[in-house]
Amino acid sequence: MGKIKVKTPLVELDGDEMTRIIWKEIKDRFIHPYLDITLEYYDLGVEYRDKTDDQVTVDSANAIKKHGVGVKCATITPNADRVKEYNLKQEWKSPNGTIRAILDGTVFRKPIIIKNIPAAVNSWKKPIAIGRHAYGDIYRDVEILVDGPGKVELVYTDASGKEKQRLLVNEFKGAGVALAMHNLDESIKSFAKACFTYALSEKISIWFATKDTISKKYHARFRDIFDSMAKEQEAAMKAAGITYSYYLIDDAVAQIMKNEGGQLWALMNYDGDVMSDMVASGFGSLGLMTSVLVSPDGKYEYEAAHGTVTRHYRKYQKGETTSTNSVASIFAWTGALAKRGELDGTPDVVNFALKLEEAIIETIEGGEMTKDLLSLSTAAKKTELDTFQFMEAVQKRLDAKLK
Repeated sequence: MGKIKVKTPLVELDGDEMTRIIWKEIKDRFIHPYLDITLEYYDLGVEYRDKTDDQVTVDSANAIKKHGVGVKCATITPNADRVKEYNLKQEWKSPNGTIRAILDGTVFRKPIIIKNIPAAVNSWKKPIAIGRHAYGDIYRDVEILVDGPGKVELVYTDASGKEKQRLLVNEFKGAGVALAMHNLDESIKSFAKACFTYALSEKISIWFATKDTISKKYHARFRDIFDSMAKEQEAAMKAAGITYSYYLIDDAVAQIMKNEGGQLWALMNYDGDVMSDMVASGFGSLGLMTSVLVSPDGKYEYEAAHGTVTRHYRKYQKGETTSTNSVASIFAWTGALAKRGELDGTPDVVNFALKLEEAIIETIEGGEMTKDLLSLSTAAKKTELDTFQFMEAVQKRLDAKLK
């Protein structure tokens, strides 16, 4: 068969360490042999980010804004040790954070369901997508240690310098601690819009959860904005056959443990941080989690939910055999290709992405998998494959499907 034509360029963001090695193998095995595609390439490896003073990250985000869809390899966010290891100019910011800020996007994570990798929660039958509002709350809080008796107050002074509100936080009788948090209406609105954009795209219902019975202004502001957005999107949701539901966060946690899944669970920053790990663990492995950044105006960046797999990269550098799970990285490509095909109106591109996903799932369900999945799988017969053997096994199944 001839190569399938992808009409619009796909923005490619390369990365670091073992995932960079896997990334090249994915392109060589699953992209170039089958697709006539233009990849607008940006090297987000930490050394090139350092060389360009991180301008390449900004450029890649703007390319996604232009073309609409990007696919990203896992990248290093350098700490002091990494600065020394790679001889960097500074501890550069997280590229994910930079891209998220430029696109004003929200990250959605969803597990990949495989029959012989059962969920730890028996009731979970369908993927639960987590949408986390990644701005504000305790991640941008201001904290103080109180070392003795006194009072802490919350004061709002407007732009003209006029004091508008002064509230007593606590009258301390002794030592203690206090913090202040903030959020922005525009950020919350963007988060809500991205959640509804994603839910409509995936045709899944939305749960939103806060604690507005206790936080009658801060949490209630989130609920008000989400409720308002739900009214605006009522006709679109009805046409898509999906619904919007609000829960108190404690009720949502109780309900999710008994629910079969199949929804988007939209959460505030801290709740999303915690619950995304719970869902990932509950479904088996971070290696089986997809991740997509969605902007309010419908721009998409797909990536794996895990990091650069440094431990395996050290082995690879020594010439040792690795058994690194490439599933989430391949699914980043299939997610991006399916969305590209959907936006371009090219169903053959969408179909190719789906067949590649089927080939991956059937390979694992057939008992062939990387080491990390062996202990999780209930397959009667299991074969451990190394990093490259697994992708070879997937390619054989893909070729059979495309005949």
